[in-house]
Amino acid sequence: MRDLLAEPRLRGLELTVVRRLDGLLQGEHLGLVPGPGSEAGEARMYTPGDDVRRMDWNVTARTAEPHVRDMIADRELEIWVLLDASPSMDFGTGLMEKRDLALAAVAAVGFLTARTGNRIGAHVLHGGTVRRLPARTGRPQLMALLRTIHTLPRAEPGGPARALGTAAEELRRSARRRCLVVVVSDFLDDPATWERPLRHLAVRNQVLAVEVVDPRELELPYVGVLTLVDPETGRRREVSTASPRLRARYAEAAAGQRAAIGAALRRAGAAHLRLRTDRDWVRDLVEHVMNQRRLAGAAPPPPRPGGGDAA
Repeated sequence: MRDLLAEPRLRGLELTVVRRLDGLLQGEHLGLVPGPGSEAGEARMYTPGDDVRRMDWNVTARTAEPHVRDMIADRELEIWVLLDASPSMDFGTGLMEKRDLALAAVAAVGFLTARTGNRIGAHVLHGGTVRRLPARTGRPQLMALLRTIHTLPRAEPGGPARALGTAAEELRRSARRRCLVVVVSDFLDDPATWERPLRHLAVRNQVLAVEVVDPRELELPYVGVLTLVDPETGRRREVSTASPRLRARYAEAAAGQRAAIGAALRRAGAAHLRLRTDRDWVRDLVEHVMNQRRLAGAAPPPPRPGGGDAA
């Protein structure tokens, strides 16, 4: 059934990205992750709030008006997606399942970065194995990658599993050049198992961590007796949600878990984007991009070739 729905679903995702996000990044990775880029862009008039360290003194002297020069992101970027397609991603009580939200995140990154010749590939963690999709350019290749992700069968609960940290380490070893790595997961594994591999990955690459969350993972609804199923092991447990104390303890534990995930991602040096199945993921992505652009604008300019700071 997912095979039949793949093409219209992917075309719909492409239209969503084009209509609502096109022009925001203009095919550049600046804004997806912090960092001012390394290539000088066009000079423009200075406006209050601009970083004075980016003043273009030649243009300022020539025009007698203060000008700054923006930095643009590196071109011909190689993007690698590390996608967690474990059983816990086959869950959702909001507008979609977590696996569908993960697909939307990968599609947004792909469509927004592919049009300037950037290559995108993926390592897909599924069924105890890592499936490697080579990095290639062009819309047909991107659509093929998204189609492969969309048609993945559901992982069997309790089946063999490959740790997210192990997959991140494998990706680090296989990446031959500096790249943008987008890790899409619910990050429900113990942070101690993936924090160090992500930190190693971020030493040489830019890393964007897309955390996919469902509201039922944050709080229990008051619905009487609820059967809870662990998607990773298949174990079941019946819980009475009538107890306010139980619901409060669940929400407190869930908040602590998410705080630990966020702290581990910060320590790993990854930009953190949280998407929820019950929210407008496009709006959340736009807010993330705006925040990262503000961070990029506040960052000092890169050092000049050959070393030394600007005078």
